[in-house]
Amino acid sequence: MNIVLHEPEIPANTGNIGRTCTATGTVLHLIEPLGFQINEKALRRAGLDYWDKLDVRIYDDFDDFLRKNPGAKIYMATTKAKKLYTEVSYEPDCFLMFGKESAGIPEEILVEHEETAIRIPMNDEIRSLNLSNAAAIVLYEALRQNHFSGMKREGDLHWLHWK
Repeated sequence: MNIVLHEPEIPANTGNIGRTCTATGTVLHLIEPLGFQINEKALRRAGLDYWDKLDVRIYDDFDDFLRKNPGAKIYMATTKAKKLYTEVSYEPDCFLMFGKESAGIPEEILVEHEETAIRIPMNDEIRSLNLSNAAAIVLYEALRQNHFSGMKREGDLHWLHWK
C-alpha cells in the first residue's frame, strides 16, 4: 500500500501518518511544498522513534509524482467525492492520496480522477476530519480488503497467557 500526502502543512499529522505507515508496511509519498522541514522536531516526535524505519519518498510536485509512479492506481480522498471509501475495491499496490489540511486536493487534480475520488461520510456540521485520522480510516479499509497481507494478526500478553 501507499499513502500520498499532497502538500501537507502540519508536521504532527505527517508524523502520525508516518507511524501508521511504519506499522502497516505502507510507503509514504510526500508531494512538495511541505509546510515544515522533514527533520522538524514535531514531525519526529509524532512519529516517535519509528521515522528511521519509514519508507518515505519526496516529490517536487504532482507531475513529478506521476512521472516516477507511472500507471499508479490513485484513490483520492476528498469531501467532494460522490463515492464512499467503502464502495471501492483496493488493489494491494494502490495509492491513497490526501490533500493538505487547509484546502484538500486541488480541484484541478480531482476532476482528472473522478472515478477514483472517495469520501468518508460525516455530518454536515463539520468541514473535514483530521488528516491523520482520515488516512488511517481509509488505509485500514484497504488493508482489510487485502486480508491484512503480511501483517501480524494476533497479539501476545507480556506477562500472562491467553486462556
